[in-house]
Amino acid sequence: MLEVAEKIVAGDRRALARAATWIENRRPEAEALLRELFPRTGHAMILGVTGAPGAGKSTLCDQIAQVLRAEGKTVGVLAVDPSSPYTGGAILGDRIRMQQHHADPGVFIRSMATRGCLGGLAAATTEMTMLLDAAGFDVVLVETVGVGQDEVEIARLADVTIVVLVPGMGDDVQAIKAGIMEIADVFVINKADLPGAEKLERELTNYLTLSHRPDGWSPPIVHAVANEGKGIVETIAAAREYHARGSSRARAAEIWALRLREMLRERLLERLPAAEFAEGGRDVAERRRDPYSVLHEWLEKI
Repeated sequence: MLEVAEKIVAGDRRALARAATWIENRRPEAEALLRELFPRTGHAMILGVTGAPGAGKSTLCDQIAQVLRAEGKTVGVLAVDPSSPYTGGAILGDRIRMQQHHADPGVFIRSMATRGCLGGLAAATTEMTMLLDAAGFDVVLVETVGVGQDEVEIARLADVTIVVLVPGMGDDVQAIKAGIMEIADVFVINKADLPGAEKLERELTNYLTLSHRPDGWSPPIVHAVANEGKGIVETIAAAREYHARGSSRARAAEIWALRLREMLRERLLERLPAAEFAEGGRDVAERRRDPYSVLHEWLEKI
């Protein structure tokens, strides 16, 4: 086994952080490391937390990690933050809400920038979950950026997907629309002490009566006030109930087919330098070339 892999399996957090950087920077060492570690994956529960901006996802993740640690479970957290479309930078501020865990060796928190990747996740999130799974964490929490109705990549990654909603932000209207509402294995109405929580639950209940999942699961609706620690135990219990049914494992082949497709897409895009995309964009914008000839040229290079 590679030396770094041995250190990660042994619980060396510095080695884990170094490996995470390799993965994010697409270093050649990363692929060899993940190949070495892959047989050790498949044991962690991958818990995805998504929802609109301001729904309280980071606070919910923080409280979930606290409850799990009280149970003696180890927790890995991947907090995905948006990158600026202009500078490419990211604040990576979600971890600020999780500072109480910074000295806890049983919690590993990693912030990731989307780096232009759509769907609420970063390009390397799949590989990062593999890394934390292989490192022996009992639960891996993946918090997406604030997403909209059709940004549902988390469902391709997580064993259990929690959709966080809040009253008074239009979620009662959005609940009847396709997209993000369809990926929820558990609904959490956060800030449930605010007016409109009961109305939102009624809207969700009506939505669920009209929607029938192939696996027969009806997503539970949990009321929570995350900043007060209310509803956290119930949220974890609902996630575990779904996970215990084996529904996520039964569709593992389907999930991995989608993951592999995304991984292949990223690998192919990496073969073309950013300068070529910029040049192609200028050619098409100035009508020197049509977009199809540019695409065919790139496909031949790949």
